[in-house]
Amino acid sequence: MAAQENCTRVTRLAAKKRAAEEAMQQLQPQQNKKKRVVLGEIQNVLPSGDVGLGKNQKLGVENEKQKLKSKRNVRKGKVTVKETENTKEEKDSGIDLDMKSDDPQMCGAYVSDIYEYLHNMEMEAKRRPLPDYLEKVQKDVTANMRGILIDWLVEVAEEYKLLSDTLYLTVSYIDRFLSVNAINRQRLQLLGVSSMLIASKYEEISPPHVEDFCYITDNTYTMEDVVKMEADVLKSLKFEMGNPTMKTFLRKFTQIAQEDYESSSEQLEFLGGYLAELSLLDYGCVKFLPSLVAASVIFLSRFTLQPQLHPWNSALQRHSGYEAADLKECVCILHDLQMSRRGSALVAVREKYKQQKFKCVSTLSTPSEVPESFFEDIKSRIRPST
Repeated sequence: MAAQENCTRVTRLAAKKRAAEEAMQQLQPQQNKKKRVVLGEIQNVLPSGDVGLGKNQKLGVENEKQKLKSKRNVRKGKVTVKETENTKEEKDSGIDLDMKSDDPQMCGAYVSDIYEYLHNMEMEAKRRPLPDYLEKVQKDVTANMRGILIDWLVEVAEEYKLLSDTLYLTVSYIDRFLSVNAINRQRLQLLGVSSMLIASKYEEISPPHVEDFCYITDNTYTMEDVVKMEADVLKSLKFEMGNPTMKTFLRKFTQIAQEDYESSSEQLEFLGGYLAELSLLDYGCVKFLPSLVAASVIFLSRFTLQPQLHPWNSALQRHSGYEAADLKECVCILHDLQMSRRGSALVAVREKYKQQKFKCVSTLSTPSEVPESFFEDIKSRIRPST
């Protein structure tokens, strides 16, 4: 009975809040109104057999909803009291610009043990999606639909200023859930927002509320729908929510890669973030371990910035555990994504990284092919001493 009364109060509060918002909208100029987005087009197959979002659809979230009350540091577990304009922009971007020894995953003598543990954890079957779940489990969801959903979730994360860790965990939950549960396309967006809700609770200091995720779908789903799907995801994943993601390893590999530079290269970090988020869109990357994708991201980032130099070295090989040859397949997929040879219809990540705060890294040009010699073993490139 108490639960029913509480639900009634929530409903009444939501109704009052919605009425107040509508009144405010009527006072604003018509041109300033924003449009909320629902992925209805996922349900409508185009004549070519593909699905896509309408060109003019954009996310719209009112200022009161998209501004989180808590100020937070980008790195998990560290909150600062003082905040300059530059550090605020870094936090909003979701990119780690200051990876020094105070990072708990970079703590000197323990770093090797930490990453060996994380590498073993990422290989556990319970934390890995099936590499071919769309073929074996799903009957009504395609790789293109998955890409559209994740591309939209990138926009949602931007609108709510969520940490990049939240986005990567969200995609991990989606892939793991779809590996064991067949769903229809009408519920795919519901799975997406419910997974982001869980990831937000896990990573964020002040996560968005359930009604925020209903609002962002233009109220296609009710709060009860989202909460029910949230419970289904948690039960399906057996509450194993804290698995390492690509971002976990990208932090370490980026720091090692920067040792070749005289000063910290923000461009390298932003480019790594761009390529890493592009990889989330492509179903072909699901089969790779997060650490391998992170290593491939660093390989391609260094190649893009300095194509005349070999992008891999002994330090990166030693700390990542991967030789250049191990990265070839993943690097080629990432390079095709970067060159818009695959997934070119998905634009959210590209538009995000066109912004000046990300150094416009999505506009950087890169050679059309990666030389085969760059995938040779490091030892074979070293001349024997005479």
